[in-house]
Amino acid sequence: MKIHFYKYQGAGNDFILADNRNNEVDHRNPALISRLCDRRFGIGGDGALFLQNCDGYDFEMVYYNADGRPSSMCGNGGRCIVAFAKHLGIIDAETTFLAVDGPHYAKISASGDWVSLQMIDVDTISADGEAYVLNTGSPHYVTLTEDLKDKDVYSDGYAIRNNDTYRAEGININFVEQNGTGYFVRTFERGVEDETYACGTGVTAVALAMARHNHQSGLIDTPIKVLGGDLNIRFNYDGEKFTHIFLEGPAVMVFEGEVEI
Repeated sequence: MKIHFYKYQGAGNDFILADNRNNEVDHRNPALISRLCDRRFGIGGDGALFLQNCDGYDFEMVYYNADGRPSSMCGNGGRCIVAFAKHLGIIDAETTFLAVDGPHYAKISASGDWVSLQMIDVDTISADGEAYVLNTGSPHYVTLTEDLKDKDVYSDGYAIRNNDTYRAEGININFVEQNGTGYFVRTFERGVEDETYACGTGVTAVALAMARHNHQSGLIDTPIKVLGGDLNIRFNYDGEKFTHIFLEGPAVMVFEGEVEI
């Protein structure tokens, strides 16, 4: 059986997308997903997304990590699937869709390549030593560092992700450095088990954690640079709860094709 697929990237975070509104693809197959995401023997991607019908919503987003396992929320994947839905003619300028962590609202530019995605509210940030731990749809560990451009993110991220605290469930590790009025972020992602060029829920976690760290409140706009480009996070923080959180950035189709499964 052949399926038609599309390759999208959001700030270098790349994904395989398929229109599965007819339910032709049984994607509950870790070996299949990991093969498709393999950069040498498959299409290549940080994950795979399937767009499906869902009562009460414009569509449902089903996401798998590159290791083939179902994953928690993927922010850049969410932005890419919104751009994909516009390409398919399902939506125009805005949408409400269902993801694993609940409903999400998004707006997309007329050109179809810039998406502002609303993330879940966050009211809990805990500490692990000097690091911050929070869930923005996926669990994240946020730690300030220096000389980030030269850091061995794979080794250092792997060690934290696989320590006694996080080994069983896994966690995404975000290393953060001040960058002008914003931050430079590099992320080791669970499920990919490597550094990625961007992580949407990760940069969201960084922006919230840094607001807490710097004792900020009110309406906050946080530009973040990642290896794959530039993202922006805007939100409201009343000192206790983060609300109206939007992850904003590019979502671009790279190519499309057919693959035998």
